[in-house]
Amino acid sequence: MTSPSTETPQRGFFGHPRALANLFGTEMWERFSFYGMQAILAFYLYYSVTEGGLGLPKATAAGIVGAYGGLVYLASVGGAWVADRLLGAERTVFFGGVFIMCGHIALALIPGLAGVAIGLVLVIIGTGGLKSNVSALVGTLYAKDDDRRDAGFSLFYMGINLGAMFGPIVTGWLQTSVSFHLGFGAAAVGMAAGLVQYVLGRRNLGPDARVVPNPLTGAARVRALVIIAAGVVAVALLVIFGAITPENLPTVVTWVVLAAAIAYFAVILSSRKITSVERGRVFAFIPLFVISFGFWALFQQQFTVLPIFADTRVDLDALGFPIPPAVFNSVEPAFVIVLAPLFAYLWTRLGERQPSTTVKFSLGVIGMGVAFLLMVAVSATGSGPAVNPLLLALILVVFAMAEMCLSPVGLSVSTKLAPKAFGAQMVALFFLSIALGSSVAGELAAYYSADNEPGYFGILGGAAIVLGLVLLGLRPVLRRFMHGVH
Repeated sequence: MTSPSTETPQRGFFGHPRALANLFGTEMWERFSFYGMQAILAFYLYYSVTEGGLGLPKATAAGIVGAYGGLVYLASVGGAWVADRLLGAERTVFFGGVFIMCGHIALALIPGLAGVAIGLVLVIIGTGGLKSNVSALVGTLYAKDDDRRDAGFSLFYMGINLGAMFGPIVTGWLQTSVSFHLGFGAAAVGMAAGLVQYVLGRRNLGPDARVVPNPLTGAARVRALVIIAAGVVAVALLVIFGAITPENLPTVVTWVVLAAAIAYFAVILSSRKITSVERGRVFAFIPLFVISFGFWALFQQQFTVLPIFADTRVDLDALGFPIPPAVFNSVEPAFVIVLAPLFAYLWTRLGERQPSTTVKFSLGVIGMGVAFLLMVAVSATGSGPAVNPLLLALILVVFAMAEMCLSPVGLSVSTKLAPKAFGAQMVALFFLSIALGSSVAGELAAYYSADNEPGYFGILGGAAIVLGLVLLGLRPVLRRFMHGVH
């Protein structure tokens, strides 16, 4: 098999491999469906029945959304395992898309909590299969020392945010104009479009996309299936007997994700299939994991606390026309679309002179801290729906700038630091940091109210800035453990 490092670099898509265009579009449509549904999910859960919702308390609704986000990224561990040991990344991405589409169809057609439960479980399984593996496929397009790598992930990230921008606009308009269920139906159509494009463009993916890096033997497959079945039965029994409820779901997910992350690091670090250099790089990834968790615990509040803030504290008629609160979920990805090519150009232009991964991570989490401190000032503009929507939009621009420093870079560094035998699973570890942050974002929503906004946003913002400064201080140590990875 020819490795990326020995091939003549392809430059068919803005100076990048042609296959990047297919993965760009597939992820764009998947994110259209994912963020389109998530933008209206909290409102569907806490709006009254007469408004088309289910009438749950706001804190419970935000907690469910946070737990759902955590479970989506937790499922990426299973999806990475399936790719590395059973199907390979290419086929896992396809079957993941099928599950996602079926989940949105269930949300659109099945009323009540039954539809929410069935739909979200299917989306969780499907996204777990698709999300980490499509990012891993991007990593297979570049050699580890290719200076285009971070720029390629930045372009890929622009595709993600095109879908993330248009999804909430479409579903939010359908939700307010027609019904929640039609909004969920639009998400299903978006995922169907992504599947069609993926199938048509699969031939452009290289042979590495079809490889199963660490295949299971027949006996091991049986044992794995038995363990998976036992886990499914155990979770079902815990739900049936009331040990897991909508109220404690975020806490349960947080502890499960934390345990999974610790176990995953232990398995990789203790494996005999990795070299001493690879082991050092995995150790270097641990503080990056912690910083990433802190970043996402704030960033994912776009889907837990900020929807409530937009719905109850923002003057949605201030611009002379009604603004669906879900539309605010489109602001941040819209600015990422503008910033992604600029950051891609910047990293490419700087080449070896660009800031290190550690510095980029620090800038990302400090940026989120600044955004939350700005929320302190915005929340002081008055009680009730008095906040100008443009102020919230400007803060979401800061979210976008912080995201561009950390998220695409995190995807890239997880593939650069990954041991050969654990390629997709290192990407899954990065997604576990998002899972942990997402579930904690749901838990933190219980502490938010209009009465304590300055303290809530101020404490979290200050903590994020401290995290960033600590990481900056660890740069010399991490440089040694990374063994040449910039």
